[in-house]
Amino acid sequence: MAIQIYGIPLSVAVRRALVVFKELEVPYDLVTVDIIKGEQKSDKALKNQPFGKIPYLHDSDNDLTLFESRAIARYIVGKYDKSGKSGLLPTDEVDAARFEQAVSIEVTAFNPPANGVANELVFKPVLYKKETDQAKLVEALASLNDTLNVYETILSKQKYLAGEYLTLADLFHLPLGTVLTDMAKLNVLTTDKRPSVQRWWKDISSRPSWLVVKADTTPLVFTTE
Repeated sequence: MAIQIYGIPLSVAVRRALVVFKELEVPYDLVTVDIIKGEQKSDKALKNQPFGKIPYLHDSDNDLTLFESRAIARYIVGKYDKSGKSGLLPTDEVDAARFEQAVSIEVTAFNPPANGVANELVFKPVLYKKETDQAKLVEALASLNDTLNVYETILSKQKYLAGEYLTLADLFHLPLGTVLTDMAKLNVLTTDKRPSVQRWWKDISSRPSWLVVKADTTPLVFTTE
């Protein structure tokens, strides 16, 4: 039986997990959770995801229920790429340390401001019909640009965030990055002023796995973890 992912294809976090399934060609069933009706906060759902968010996973092979998209991604790589051939989850101690550094950067330095910008330019006006808070937008955009300036320095010295090979740390940027470029119509990842970031983003955003995820899902996104 294929692994079940509970969520909606609109979700940033669901997409963060799905791109890894696609990268490794692991079959899955996406089970819809109607978040408009609040199904993610039902008693049944809370037994699987106590924070009332999506996605969460159930693997019948070992009766595992797991939530948090980044944890799901690591689990899929660990289970289906035990040899480490994909390089998505490095095992060498030095490479693994650099990977942990890179994923920490994504979580702490990229995700908060990127999510803040996306919230003000896309999620609030499109999904919730609320006005953009210009002060919050300016603050988040300034923080995001500061982060990407550091990315430029890092990526001018190596091909990917953790070194010379693609890892989960790079893939984790795809859902929110695509909201910024495709929906908010911002050039923060594509500007000529940051050629190394531009090169990196063009590389990862054109991967077949991500193109399939984009084609399989609507461009409207929900930001959940």
